[in-house]
Parts: sequence; structure tokens; C-alpha cells
Amino acid sequence: MTQQFRDGKRTSRRLASNNDGPSLQSRIIVGLLRLLPIKKRMASAAVVQEQVRRLALWPASYGPTGLGRGVEVTRKDVAGWPVYHTAPSAHHDVSKIVVFLHGGGYINEIVRAHWRIVGMLTREAGVRCVVPIYPLAPHATARDVVPAMGELLRRFVEDAGPAKITVVGNSAGAALGLAATQWLRDHGYRQPHGLVLISPGGDFSIGRPQQVAIAERDPINDIPGAREAGRLYAGDLDVTHPYVSPLNGDFRRLPPMILFSGTLDLFYPDCIDLAAKARAAGVSVELHLEQDQPHNYAGMPTPEGRQARAIILRAVA
Repeated sequence: MTQQFRDGKRTSRRLASNNDGPSLQSRIIVGLLRLLPIKKRMASAAVVQEQVRRLALWPASYGPTGLGRGVEVTRKDVAGWPVYHTAPSAHHDVSKIVVFLHGGGYINEIVRAHWRIVGMLTREAGVRCVVPIYPLAPHATARDVVPAMGELLRRFVEDAGPAKITVVGNSAGAALGLAATQWLRDHGYRQPHGLVLISPGGDFSIGRPQQVAIAERDPINDIPGAREAGRLYAGDLDVTHPYVSPLNGDFRRLPPMILFSGTLDLFYPDCIDLAAKARAAGVSVELHLEQDQPHNYAGMPTPEGRQARAIILRAVA
């Protein structure tokens, strides 16, 4: 179901991919996800802590891989953060920029699947992409990361002048993008032109009773591990603080939003409430909620994923 909130009014239309339930491809992928050990990595706080310890033993690996052909990439460090810039090898539109914020539960670096999205946006929308590699928990926490990302966005927006800037984030990156735009608003800075939020986690306390039932069906996330990742990222802040859980923040004067979520996603109730709070604050919102789709379905090789990416391409172009 796509729900559009504009000027305090809501209109709805059913997506074609929902008429006969999820596609065969998405059912196969969800089945494969259930066979893989992905969800086991979120089974308990102890498992997440062990994963963080293992990751700390290896050098960070975040360089571009999987961008595909026809994409040029450069790196310019800003305030100690690696920041990658991509552009089409052919002609590109200098008046349109995407800032892409990767997911990973605040504890995992950017991966090939994220770079594929960056490559797709660069090549197919003909835009420049900016990819900040933000530091991870527990060594960096929300108290520092959100203001630093807000300051980075301020620089990008000011340097871009009249160019259109769209922030695209997935999972934790979507939540970080939302928190950073709230920071921009609170400090009186200009906003980007739009926010595209793919499966954002809006509230890392994960305290809704219905999320217990959703967690049983979610093939990727589980409550104990997600809570622990949120706790590590929160540091000395309460996990309900808007830097960690931007659903609890103020939505006034934020840029127009497009949200994507699926009903197999532990965080999909957050997306519904994000859209409602934004609408109540007068923000233009599109909520794309797909039946029986998992976390980050918009990046998957399915008809539902391709439809979501087509919407994103139109939004950033």
C-alpha cells in the first residue's frame, strides 16, 4: 500500500505488486534468507557483542566494490571521515546530488550491496553521489555521530548552492539521515530537498507488543540483537533519545519524505508512525508499505525491489 500524505490529507492507492500477494522471486528470497545465518547474528545481546569484538580485530574495509561500469569515484576525507564521491563516466547533471547513508545497525561497515545502490543511482539517475563513511558503535556513539553528520550535511547543502540534494539512507543510515535533518532544523540550517528512507529504525527501544509477533516472521532482524545494537550506539544517551530513535524527535519543518518498508520488517510499525508524525507536522510524505516484504526489500532483485528503486530514481532525478 502506498500512502501519500500531503497538506494534512491522505490518499491511498494499492500497488500492482500487491494484487496477487508477494512475487515468486520475493518468496524465494525470503525463504533463502530464513536458511542463512543472518538472523542468528541478532539472536541475543551476547551474539552482537561478540560480533562487534570480531569486527574490531579486522581493519575497516569500506572502499567501493560493486559500483558497476560507467561510474567514476574519488575520495575526499572531511573532518576525519572518508567521504566518497561518485559520478557517471558519461555526462552527469551537476544540479542533482544524492547523499547516501549506509545501513548496518550502526556496528557494520558499508558493504557491496550498498555500493550497488550507489552505482545504480549514479548511473541510472545521472547524478553525483556523496557517501560519508561514518564511525561505528561502540567506539563512536549517537552523541557525536548525529551532530557530525548534521554538520557534514550542512556543508554539502551550502556548497551545493541551488543544486537539488536528496538524502537516501537504508536501515540505520535512514534513521541517521532523519536524525541529522532534525539536527539541521534545530540549529537553523537549510534542509536538503528530500529524504528517502529505506526501512528506517525509528525507535530502538523496540517496545511495541506487536513487534514480538513480527520478529517471529522477520527473516533478518530479531529483538534482542537490535536492542543491543541500539544500546551500543546510544552510549551514554537513553536509547529513546531522538539521536538514537528519531521517531521521538520533532518533525516540523523537515524536507519531504519517501519511506519504504515491508510487513516482514521488525521496524515497519515505526515507519507507519514516522509517516503519521510527519504528516501531522505538515511534512509531505509518501509511505510505501509492501505486504510480506523483508527489511531493505527496496534493494533486492525482486519486482517489488525494482518498483521501489524506480520510485527512488524518480525522486532523486
